[in-house]
Amino acid sequence: MMKNITLFIVVFLLWLLFTFNLQFANLVVGLAAAFLTTALFGKRFLSRWRSFYNPRRYFWLIIYIFVFIWECVKANFDVAYRVSCPKMPIKPGIVKVKTSLKTDIAKTFLSNSITMTPGTITVDVIGEHLYVHWIYVKSKDPEVYTHKIAGRFENMLKRIFEL
Repeated sequence: MMKNITLFIVVFLLWLLFTFNLQFANLVVGLAAAFLTTALFGKRFLSRWRSFYNPRRYFWLIIYIFVFIWECVKANFDVAYRVSCPKMPIKPGIVKVKTSLKTDIAKTFLSNSITMTPGTITVDVIGEHLYVHWIYVKSKDPEVYTHKIAGRFENMLKRIFEL
């Protein structure tokens, strides 16, 4: 029962966040959508739903947002510099990054974070490996480029999703 209430609250809050509208009609539609979603997908909701109420994960989420923004700003300047200076070296390639994340949601966040950072695109996720297209492959050592691409995000994502 508590699992369904948690799902209902999460879906309704996401509805409010996406619509950004507090008019009565929007609230009614949001409640209906949250109820319908809970009725249809309540049995498939996260098995570790109690971690949703853990305040430590929200602390790490806030830190993660700031780290992600900082990494995006740095990557934007790097890519802009490479575009504006034609002599700047570009050595593109696809690298195989090993992740220690276990949950699909954590891997999805990691993949999307890498993709949203300029200069990198996650091409595929197979098991514990991510295949990432990188604008400048700086090393052939898997440990080096795994740390360079995923290292900043992975530890925080473990604390957010795998407590």
